[in-house]
Amino acid sequence: MKNLRRSLAKAALVAALLGTASIASHAEMSFIAPDQQSSLLISNDPALAANKRLVFDFWREVFEGGHMELADKYLSDEYVQHNPNVQSGRAAFVDFFSKIKKPQTVTPHIQAPLVSIVAERDLVILSFGREYPDPKDSTKRYVTTWFDMFRIANGKIVEHWDPALRR
Repeated sequence: MKNLRRSLAKAALVAALLGTASIASHAEMSFIAPDQQSSLLISNDPALAANKRLVFDFWREVFEGGHMELADKYLSDEYVQHNPNVQSGRAAFVDFFSKIKKPQTVTPHIQAPLVSIVAERDLVILSFGREYPDPKDSTKRYVTTWFDMFRIANGKIVEHWDPALRR
């Protein structure tokens, strides 16, 4: 529990720091992990390393790659979705994302600006840098952080959380 609190505190600190940054492009996001596979997937605990790899590969192949035919490799049938825009269940996930994502070449790394992968117990958290236009000054942009958290059971993703708001 102490390690989880420490990891979450670090993630919160990164989020707070990123939330105040002002940059021109993703290329200038120096906090982005340059070598995802060698730096972010490592863990002294083989179970945590396996959980990180599971989420990493799911994100690349299914979420970014749009290969919904691979969803059963990663998601349990009873997958619980806490994003208010997507229904729970693997079938609902596939139905929703099949409408907005088309299959494309899977890359060896996550394409979104990935900051970290944190694993503790049965949870894996991906954190990303995101850049948006400043609503107060359209000539400027700002950076914030997005988190996706997954719960793993029996080698599958069984639950997902993110900060999405209802659309």
